[in-house]
Amino acid sequence: MPGKRIRPRRWRRGGEVGAPPETIQVDPDAPAPVISIFAYGPEEYVEQSVRDPDELDEFLGQWPVVWVNVDGLGGAEVLKKLATTFALHGLAVEDVVNVHQRPKVEQYGDDLFIVSRMASIPDRLEVEQLSVFLGQRGVLTFQERPGDCLEPIRNRIRKATGRIRTQGPDYLTYAILDAVIDNYFPILEEFGERLETLEEDILRNPGPEVISRIYAAKRDLLTLRRAVWPQREAVNLLSREPCALINENTRLYFRDSCDHLAQIMDIVETFRELAMGLVEGYQSSMSNRMNEVMKVLTIIATIFIPLSFIAGLYGMNFKPEKSPLNMPELAWYWGYPFALGLMAAVAAGLVIYFWRKGWLKSSSTGSKQDRRH
Repeated sequence: MPGKRIRPRRWRRGGEVGAPPETIQVDPDAPAPVISIFAYGPEEYVEQSVRDPDELDEFLGQWPVVWVNVDGLGGAEVLKKLATTFALHGLAVEDVVNVHQRPKVEQYGDDLFIVSRMASIPDRLEVEQLSVFLGQRGVLTFQERPGDCLEPIRNRIRKATGRIRTQGPDYLTYAILDAVIDNYFPILEEFGERLETLEEDILRNPGPEVISRIYAAKRDLLTLRRAVWPQREAVNLLSREPCALINENTRLYFRDSCDHLAQIMDIVETFRELAMGLVEGYQSSMSNRMNEVMKVLTIIATIFIPLSFIAGLYGMNFKPEKSPLNMPELAWYWGYPFALGLMAAVAAGLVIYFWRKGWLKSSSTGSKQDRRH
């Protein structure tokens, strides 16, 4: 809402201070886990929801690729069953629950644990943690809440488009991370449009609501930078370090994702500089508006100073009959019209003088001409 102060999301670590390692303490406000599964091969696929993690045994090992996705981290028992089914390390599961992890890649035995940051922008920027496990039994992903940017991958599996149905779990992992990375581009386009709108608002009608939106954009861009920068390091590690779970051909695709992240970082840094420039532009615009107000008030005061002098001079009421040196105009028949005419002539003369000096011209006229050119 316009004028409403946008408060940053409060950081809260899941778990108590001093808790032993591998402790799973879920956030009581987190949504309950919803498990879905994609099992596929070159010829066919299966897609369904799973209520109990024990039902996954009939898919694991029976299909070339099994993708299990969990939306919501509010059920400790479900997470423990999944950890047992996939033989996940306790430290990795703890990082899944503590959703403020830095994007990273870690090896736990035969499994590869990847933390990514997935962004969305319904009204303001929201970033959630996406945890990915790549192992011999398939790919397991954890999301903080329902709703993601992975629907194109699901459609590719359903329609057997591209090469995803003919590749292994490592390629599915690449496809998931690549979808998360590519989703940053439309978000950056939205930020570009917002910055352009803010620039126009600064020139037309700067106010407290505009500067609050500028600072909100700066905070969101900083959040994006914190999400993208370490993610670039993690994906670069996947593209260059040999791993038994990722074949050589898939590593080439991860290299392409690194290039995309480099482009995203360049855009984010550019937008951050633009946001800083908007702050300076806002301050300059407000200073110009204040100068305009001060100029008008100064001109009005300057015009009325001689008028006040004339009115004060004729208001002294010295009687001319008492002395020939007193004001004779007080006894004139046209004395009052003469005083008013003198005031009007002085005011008109000052206005003409100010106009010829260019002091009555608005400084905004020049800025409008500059914008047209």
